[in-house]
Amino acid sequence: MQLTESQVLALAPDSGSANNGKKLANAKHWPLLGKSGRALWGECQGSGSKPYQVRVDAADFASKCSCPSFKFPCKHALGLLMLTAQQPQLLVDATEPEWVSNWLDKRSETAEHKQARAEAKAAAPVDEAAQRKRAQKRDTRVQDGLSAFDIWLQDLVRNGLARLPGEGSAVWEQQAARLVDAQVSGLAARVRALADVPGSTPDWPEQLLAEMGLWSLAVRGNERIEQLPPPLQATLRQYLGYAVRADDVLANGEAVRDRWHIIGQSRDDDERVRVLRSWLMGERTGRPALLLQFAVGPQTFEAAPVPGTAFEADLAFWPGAYPQRAAIKGSISAAPPPEQFAGTPLNMPGLLAAWAAALALNPWLDKLPVVLQAVTPLRRAGEAQTEAAATWWAVDADGHALPLAGQNHWLWMSLSGGQPLDVAAEWDGHTLRPLGLFHQGRYQALTTS
Repeated sequence: MQLTESQVLALAPDSGSANNGKKLANAKHWPLLGKSGRALWGECQGSGSKPYQVRVDAADFASKCSCPSFKFPCKHALGLLMLTAQQPQLLVDATEPEWVSNWLDKRSETAEHKQARAEAKAAAPVDEAAQRKRAQKRDTRVQDGLSAFDIWLQDLVRNGLARLPGEGSAVWEQQAARLVDAQVSGLAARVRALADVPGSTPDWPEQLLAEMGLWSLAVRGNERIEQLPPPLQATLRQYLGYAVRADDVLANGEAVRDRWHIIGQSRDDDERVRVLRSWLMGERTGRPALLLQFAVGPQTFEAAPVPGTAFEADLAFWPGAYPQRAAIKGSISAAPPPEQFAGTPLNMPGLLAAWAAALALNPWLDKLPVVLQAVTPLRRAGEAQTEAAATWWAVDADGHALPLAGQNHWLWMSLSGGQPLDVAAEWDGHTLRPLGLFHQGRYQALTTS
């Protein structure tokens, strides 16, 4: 197991936990340390007479500690992982203590029971007549809501967009609320997200019209949804807000077994919910996958996978025309840490071709993971000669360039030393969001602030 400090710090729920974990990354705090093919463990001496028992699953870096902390992972687990990153020779192979093996066995049993419950729930008899009646009632409500929304869209275009910057967010919030009432929560979230776009940039009308075009396409598609291929029907329904339960996916979703490399993570926060996207790439299949996690308020992302690591598992995919989102099916097994990205990286024309092919299947696709081949970051100063006015680009050996999201790419530049490196990124059709790279065989997460 080869971890870096940046990988460990990415697991911390807050800066305080990260700092406290760093302080515990000292052998004097750990009278017992050990590792096996399945786990890391240690006893951390705290202020009391009895040390805290800390264990970490080597497959997904989930942890458990006997301390009373409500934070996950706690500072003791972070300290153990930080010590592993800094001085891996201190953790020698040993027989798992009973408190470690029992915890690992229980985790495996829990995963198997979860899969069994999902399959039993999917196989349970249902009142098909009542189910159809509920579905028809919702479909009617959704169609009525979309018809009213379509009238609003047409009025918006007819009256012009110039007045929107002065109207504030109320007009968007009102439409989003109406869509929520019509059970079109997915589209409502997208409407609400555009409240800050009018007047925000010189090209805001183009951004707005592009998004409104997708909304109109969804309205038209729903009017003729029975004529669409089943995978595209599923994609459109999820875009509008029809939820597909994780239990149904685990029981009936397409299952793919592979050694999955975690090529990077991105996180978006708003006032309501925080979203963590973990992007995976299959070593044998070359298939991308997305693990989504949500947290509300003070909640933390439990057992988030660590970028730059890998595990062997079955993934069950949500239905769709270009399925990316997946859930782990059953238990997982630890895999050796990779020293490079899986598969063959794409050049920039290859990325654009892959994006076009994906959009042809799913026109509402908003993000695509990619590993770009041999690119370097380039900073171009703006006319105002300020950091905010500068723009960053990813440039390949042939001079092809794509804009980068954010203003903080100095870490990438310092690691590359001006030399091209393969980089994992998230592409949204407009900008690249760098996620991470391998430097001297070790993974380094990249920031995009």
